[in-house]
Order: sequence, then C-alpha cells, then structure tokens
Amino acid sequence: MIHRHEVLPMLAEACSSYQPAPGEADLLYVALGDFAEHLWELHRAGRTDDFPAIAKVIEWLRLDGDHYVREALAVGLLAGIDFEWTRRGTDPEWFFCYLFPQTAHWWRTRSTPWTNRYGPNTEAGYVLPSLYSAQPRPLSQKLRD
Repeated sequence: MIHRHEVLPMLAEACSSYQPAPGEADLLYVALGDFAEHLWELHRAGRTDDFPAIAKVIEWLRLDGDHYVREALAVGLLAGIDFEWTRRGTDPEWFFCYLFPQTAHWWRTRSTPWTNRYGPNTEAGYVLPSLYSAQPRPLSQKLRD
C-alpha cells in the first residue's frame, strides 16, 4: 500500500525535472495540482521523455495507493491536468494518452463533478465547462441553445 508521504518522492524519481518543495507532502492535493502545471510546462517545452515513467507511477498510485492517495490522484493530479491544460488551450489527451490501461479506463469512465466531459451536471442548476469550453454556461442558456 502506498501512503501519502511516498507520492511526491515517487513522482520526483520518475520526472527528472521535478523537485517538490519541503513540506509540500503535507498539502498533497495542492502539490499534485502544481505537478499538473509542471507537466504542462514540460509538454509546452517539448520535454516529454519522462511522461511514460510518470504514467507508470500514476498507475501504481491508482492501483496500490491507499484511499487518500487515490483521491488525491483523482482530484489533485488528473483533474489538475484536465483543468490546467484545458485552461491553457492544450488538449489534456496529450498527456492522458500516456496513461496505462487501468488508469486510463478509470479516468475516462468516471463521472467527475468538476467537468462536463461526461454529461451536464445539472443538480446545482448550472453546467460546468466542458473539456474544450472556456467559460461555464448557465443551464438556462444551455437549454435555449
């Protein structure tokens, strides 16, 4: 079982350009969001050589992480990639295509409350942005379209 204090060292070992800040493991969700941004910077610079190794670590975290690690992976890292890359105009599939089968399947089939990727979230009366839209649209506007 992989525990929260092991996550950032594993990612740092897989990604030669990443060095977590001291104490960052205490805020794992935030640190994983920062790592998502770091991955975008690497992609933008064309430095994707570590992406397969990073995807392998993500698979280990998904399969062998404790509950906290798996949730941090989903909310901090994978959703962070989805959000940050989309916000910056980059299709997150540039990274998601590296994911190993179990994690890729898990990510693509899970209905996430923070995206409209898998259908509208109408419970709160609005629709969150889809993978490619820049701004959220009120449900009433979506229904008129």
